[in-house]
Amino acid sequence: MSRISAVAVLAHGAWANESSWRKVVDLLHQKSIEVVTFELPMSSLAGDVTALEGVLGKIDGPAVLAGHAYAGAVIAATQSPKVKALVYVAGLAPDEGETVADVFNQFGHDDKAPVLAPASDGRIWLPPEAFGTAFAQHATTQEQEALAAGQRAISPACITAPVGPPLWKHVPAWYLVAQHDHMIPERTQRFMAERMKARTRAYPVDHLPSVTAPSLVANMIVDALHDTAD
Repeated sequence: MSRISAVAVLAHGAWANESSWRKVVDLLHQKSIEVVTFELPMSSLAGDVTALEGVLGKIDGPAVLAGHAYAGAVIAATQSPKVKALVYVAGLAPDEGETVADVFNQFGHDDKAPVLAPASDGRIWLPPEAFGTAFAQHATTQEQEALAAGQRAISPACITAPVGPPLWKHVPAWYLVAQHDHMIPERTQRFMAERMKARTRAYPVDHLPSVTAPSLVANMIVDALHDTAD
C-alpha cells in the first residue's frame, strides 16, 4: 500500500458546518491521515473559493479536496497545483458557464424536497423540519436537532454566479452518489458524475452521509488519497 503524503481538505456544504465532518475526521485520523476542515462564509462563491485557497496556502505538499453538496462547486473552482484529486459527496459540479442553481435544478425534485427561498436577511435557510425529512433523515433525532441549530445559511450569490473552467477537467474525480437524497436527486448526481467521468460509488444513504454513514465517505477519501500516492 502506498504511503499517503497528501492532506485531506474537507469543505462542508450549505446548511451544514465544519462539525458535519467530525466522524469522518476521526476515521481518517485513525489511519494517520492529516485532515483540515474549515468554515465557508457562504456570502459568495468567490469568497468561498478565497477561503479554500487560504487553507491551501498553509499546506505544504499535495492535497485531496472533498466537498459536500454546494462545496463541490467550491473545490472545483480553485486552480491550485497542490490539488491532486477531488472527492464529491453528493456534490454539485457545474461546468464552465453554469451556476450551482443550474445543476441543482437539472432534474425535478421529489415531494420531500423543501421549498427554498431567501429569508428577510437575504440568505436561504433550511426549514428546521427538513433536517429530519430531506437533509439527514437517517440521522438520530439529536443529530438532526444539532444540525438545525448549527446550520449555516447560504447567500443566493453563491448559487447564481457562473463558474469558470472546473478543476475536474484536469484532475481525477471521485463521486459518492446518495441514493436516498431528497435535496439533490440521484439522477442529478449521476448526471454530474458521468459528465466528470468520476469514479462513482452509489449507496442507499441520505444527503449527509458524513454524519449518517461516515465510513463510506472516509473510505472513498482514503482511496482517492492512495490513488494520488500511486
